Amino acid sequence: MHYAVKERRNILDSNSQSKIARNLLKRTMSLSPSTSNKKAKILAEALPYIQRFHGKTIVIKYGGNAMIEENLKQSFAQDVVLLKLVGMNPVIVHGGGPQIDDMLKRIGKKGEFIQGMRVTDTETMDVVEMVLGGLVNKAIVNLINHHGGLAVGLTGKDGSFIRAKKMQVQNREKVDEWIDIGQVGEIESIDPALITLLDTHDFIPVIAPIGVGKDGESYNINADLVAGKLAEILHAEKLILLTNILGVQGKSGNLLTRLTAKKIDNLFSDGTIYGGMQPKIGSALDAVKNGVKSCHIIDGRVEHALLLEVLTDEGVGTIITER
Repeated sequence: MHYAVKERRNILDSNSQSKIARNLLKRTMSLSPSTSNKKAKILAEALPYIQRFHGKTIVIKYGGNAMIEENLKQSFAQDVVLLKLVGMNPVIVHGGGPQIDDMLKRIGKKGEFIQGMRVTDTETMDVVEMVLGGLVNKAIVNLINHHGGLAVGLTGKDGSFIRAKKMQVQNREKVDEWIDIGQVGEIESIDPALITLLDTHDFIPVIAPIGVGKDGESYNINADLVAGKLAEILHAEKLILLTNILGVQGKSGNLLTRLTAKKIDNLFSDGTIYGGMQPKIGSALDAVKNGVKSCHIIDGRVEHALLLEVLTDEGVGTIITER
């Protein structure tokens, strides 16, 4: 086992070196002094972050435009591979809402949401498993592997590592009533053993947010919630959520670049955070309250947003900390 892993590491190193060599051969002219200086500063700026986060786990929720636009998909995969090569442990949890909606349309079914959660009857659950656990998951795995990584695709049903139960949603108009939204799951527990095993052998876990119930039934779980809970369980250094917005915005639309747990509570209370942002921000809030050092809600429409957030001073979104 260890010999095989070592051989795969050698293949990874060889492939990466070959790509670097090919890129070097493509150069047709030298950099100007100003461009050289600018690029050198960027590389030097990354050094303290590489040192600081070496060996640390970073849970990344991958979704939005970054999963659809070709240039963004490629840059995301490159970023993940680079983070792994410099010694960090990226763990990917992905969504796939638009892809699920497309498949539902093909079978003549329209997606329905209640309080940001997809209503999931038996037929919809079949589509969710096929799209998230199959098409989308394997496409991400293949993309990361194409760029020199060693990605492994999973759902929470593999090894039953995400245990779930049926979620009930409270009716906001009648607080004593609960709404049945089908096979939507609430996380009961996550066993980190499988993810830890993959991390320690230089693999990159790519997880579809599907859980399993006590009787073997499948549950569709919000990817933001899975990413947040997984970050807690793995004692992650960071939780990064890729979105289609600049970050957390105030009522006037201004970007809020740094928030504490207390400020987030206030934004929930005054209605600034609502709709589909609720599970996303709620996940981030729970994570930082339960040991994750920081959560970053970033604009996934920016190429290499992940590297900019982890390895530069500025970042591209909102950072949330406990204090």
